[in-house]
Amino acid sequence: STRGPFQINCKVSRNSICLYVQLVKAGLALALFGGCQKYVDDKNRIPIRGDPHMLVVGDPGLGKSQMLQAVCNVSPRGIYVCGNTTTSSGLTVSLSRDSGSGDYALEAGALVLGDQGICCIDEFDKMGNQHQALLEAMEQQSISLAKAGIVCTLPARTSIIAAANPVGGHYNKGKTISENLKMGSALLSRFDLVFILLDTPKEDHDHMLSEHIMAMRAGKKGMVSSAAVARNCTQESNISILEISSDQPLSDRLKVLPGENFDPIPHQLLRKYVGYARHYVHPNLSAEAAQVLQDFYLELRKQNQSADSTPITTRQLESLIRLTEARARLELREKATESDAEDVVDIMKHSLADTYSDEFGRLDFDRSQLGSGMSNRSKVKKFVVALNQIAERSHRTLFDLPELRQLAKELQIQVVDFEGFISALNEQGYLLKKGHKKYQLQTI
Repeated sequence: STRGPFQINCKVSRNSICLYVQLVKAGLALALFGGCQKYVDDKNRIPIRGDPHMLVVGDPGLGKSQMLQAVCNVSPRGIYVCGNTTTSSGLTVSLSRDSGSGDYALEAGALVLGDQGICCIDEFDKMGNQHQALLEAMEQQSISLAKAGIVCTLPARTSIIAAANPVGGHYNKGKTISENLKMGSALLSRFDLVFILLDTPKEDHDHMLSEHIMAMRAGKKGMVSSAAVARNCTQESNISILEISSDQPLSDRLKVLPGENFDPIPHQLLRKYVGYARHYVHPNLSAEAAQVLQDFYLELRKQNQSADSTPITTRQLESLIRLTEARARLELREKATESDAEDVVDIMKHSLADTYSDEFGRLDFDRSQLGSGMSNRSKVKKFVVALNQIAERSHRTLFDLPELRQLAKELQIQVVDFEGFISALNEQGYLLKKGHKKYQLQTI
């Protein structure tokens, strides 16, 4: 069945009925199998990455670390590291000198040891400056070293699965992912899938979760069941393709119904299955699957063509191809079908909808791709602080519209409707309209 291969028993005790956890596990399964590495023209050219990367962001206590450890245990070659105790050398490669002979020797880090496997990084937000060491490894899948007269390049063909907690302990939907994690857009753009898990109180979920935890502590089995989770969209007009659900959503097919017999695959057998699939199965896209991915890509490209928004790029198109190949490899098929592409499109819709949605549940395409950039709240704060500084220096509080527009240009604050932006400041009490295109600053 369609659900069977996706339902890998990760033995996650606390998040079996968490929001969107079925799709998160489906994404983890695709990252576990991975796509196929391609070469341009021939094998002497630069290879194209085939391993997908995945980021799980969420509130504390949702079992993200357990999911990472489960994937690491299932993978034939899995490396698990924690971000707050990891250095750049520990991730990439270090150079040591032998005390006896005086020769230099290379010591492989986590990414090199996880070559052709999985590298799980927990506490990804607490790594500090170590993020820069991942840029080359995540896209080029190699690590270059030039130290003490040694110049070499080591392979790092690994899928990186990272889990991060937002700054402040709770994810703020009013901010972008970049602002919640204080992470650069160069690193975020390299992730194929980004999932956001929120700990929101809900009576049905809380009741089932408490029953599951009590059953686990009591040693009972067969108590795990999934709850139906409906995505609430408040956007009424201009429906986006991200909000259009298929006739039979993937999340419904992955769900274990109450009372249904669920026989998970043992870890030892699953590890052999993954190893066999990665070594012997190398699927290609069929014409139907390629058409589904291309239509989804083109539809997102024309979704919002404003100057300050980029819904999707060719990097995300390559992500769709990699995940579709992984979906076919999961069932040991040499050809990716149209249903494989539709499953991947369903997963990508949820990932993009999570990153683009604001605190009101609306899709804000003014945010750049994968949730990097600046949210509207941060733009307002930055603009008002700069305006107060100018008012203190010039001892005046009255500004006209061209001055405000020039200030926004100097601060590199890009908004599609600037007059609407100023009107919002007027409604929020930061500016008071005085005559035609004149505004008085209300000092803070």
